[in-house]
Order: sequence, then structure tokens, then C-alpha cells
Amino acid sequence: MAANIKPGWIKPTTILFASEIPTNEKALSFAIAQAKEFGADLILFHAYDTLVVAASETSGIRYYDYAAAARTELHYLEPIAERIRAAGVRCEVIVRPGLAADQILSFLREREVDRIVMGTHSPGPIGKLLVGSVAEAVLRHARVPVFVVGPDVVDAAYRNFATHTVLCAVSFTESSVIVTAFAAKLAAQHKARLVLQHVIRPQDRSNFLAGRSIEEIEQDLLSLVPDTERKLLQIQPIVVPGDPTEELLYQAHAQQADIVVMGAHSTTAFAAIARTGIVYKMLAHASCPVIALSPAVLEACGFKYEDEHPAEVFLAGVF
Repeated sequence: MAANIKPGWIKPTTILFASEIPTNEKALSFAIAQAKEFGADLILFHAYDTLVVAASETSGIRYYDYAAAARTELHYLEPIAERIRAAGVRCEVIVRPGLAADQILSFLREREVDRIVMGTHSPGPIGKLLVGSVAEAVLRHARVPVFVVGPDVVDAAYRNFATHTVLCAVSFTESSVIVTAFAAKLAAQHKARLVLQHVIRPQDRSNFLAGRSIEEIEQDLLSLVPDTERKLLQIQPIVVPGDPTEELLYQAHAQQADIVVMGAHSTTAFAAIARTGIVYKMLAHASCPVIALSPAVLEACGFKYEDEHPAEVFLAGVF
């Protein structure tokens, strides 16, 4: 299956930075670096659901002042926008009332955006179990790749945010053709090394190997890379048995990965409640940013979900 990957997803011309208040400075630094690297416009987007309560001078009746609320948010964001412009990046500030995830997804339907950059926080021991965060909702439904900067990501300013190694999490499913092709094109754009990793879960080891060697399976990984990129890239396939999350986190550290690429599929109810999903754990603990391709992105690239095997995919949890 040939992956229909939009050129702007690899070399974005417009990047949306989903800003909180206070702003996630680490995520903002990555967003600015990407905009500078690609000469892209940066949209500083913020949605708020806290309304400013005001009182009429004549009646004393308290009411919700939408305009005052917007001015309050803009007052905070404008200095950040000036910092972005001072870095040589064209910046537009968008402030909207409403739930953040809903407003981000709505904005994507109105404007041409190539990539979303956002930060996420590690939840405490008691967190939201039934209601997902903004990052989860965006990751599941956005029609563009989402670049997520988790709480354990190392600030890459010391190396000018250069991308030298891209780690791609691969499962032998049809959707992995798309995820691998995306990672290969991303690595080629950055002239980076590409590491392909597949983790064989202990319960699947005997059936998966079926008389084949690890070396043979690693060759199968190489076959997922499109011919054009395969000729250009330095590619390292890695197949190991073990826990997928632990092995991916280990290789991200051992390979000094600058970006991890994953497909973010729909989750089971248990994975969401228990926070057992692989994507969730990667976002919570990875030392580098994760680019996640949502189900909508995979479908736009030609993937048909009825052909997938849910037991084999990397499940996204709440983050």
C-alpha cells in the first residue's frame, strides 16, 4: 500500500502551537525552532473556558464579559508573540472561547495547518480517569501530525534543536506502512538516521517468530521503507522481545533519538482508564518529542481501519 503523505506534513509551512496559560516554555521553544527551520508561519493558538465576571455600573448586576476575558488572554499572549517575531518567525495570535480541544479541531477545519505542536504534563497519582486531556482529544482526531513535547523531554536548545536520529515504532500491520513511510520522509528531510524498532511481546514470541530468525524479521522492517528513501538513508532495524514501552524508551535513550514517530490508534476503555496505552507512556516518559499520527491522518493516507487487527496496534491512552 502506497502511503499518500502530504508534503506539508514533512516540511510544514504553517504550524499551530497550542498554548496554555502559563505557556509551556519547553514546547514553545521546539515550536519556534521548527518554524525557523522550515520558514513556516507560527499560529499562537489559545482557547479559554474561564469567563471574566463583571458588574454593570448602573445596575450592579454581575454578568459574563466575553470581551474582557479575551482581552485578558491576549494581554498575556502578546508578549510571547513578540518574542516569536523577534526570533524571525511570522506569528499570528488566535484566542477563542471554549474547550481547547474543540476549538483546535474546529480551527483545523477552517484554516490550512500542516502540524500541531503542543506540550503535555505528567498526571499526578489522582488524575482524570474518564475524561481525557486536551492532548488526547487532539491526538485522536487531528487531521495533521501532532508533535508532542512531554514532561521528560530534554530541552534541545543546547544543540540548536537539530534532528540527527528518528526512531519509528513499527508493528507489522498495514498501518505501519504509512507510519514507516512518514518517518522515512521525515528523516530524509532532516538528513537524519532512521531507526526502525519492532518489539515482540512475550506472549507473541513463539507464534511471531515461527521458525524465522531476528535477522530475517529485521530485513522485513527494511522492506517497509519506500525505495526512494531507502537509497538515501542510513537505516538501522531493531527487533527485540520484551515490553513495548520499556524497549522503546530504552532505544530512544540508547540511540539518542531526537524524534519518535508513532501511530496513535483508538484505545480500549481499559487502556484509557488504567493509562496502560503505549503512546500515553511514551508521551509521559520519552526524553525526546513524539510525533503521533492520528487515525484521521492514517485514513487520509489511505489506511482502512476494517483491515486492522486491534490486538496488534499501539494503543493510545489518556494523557
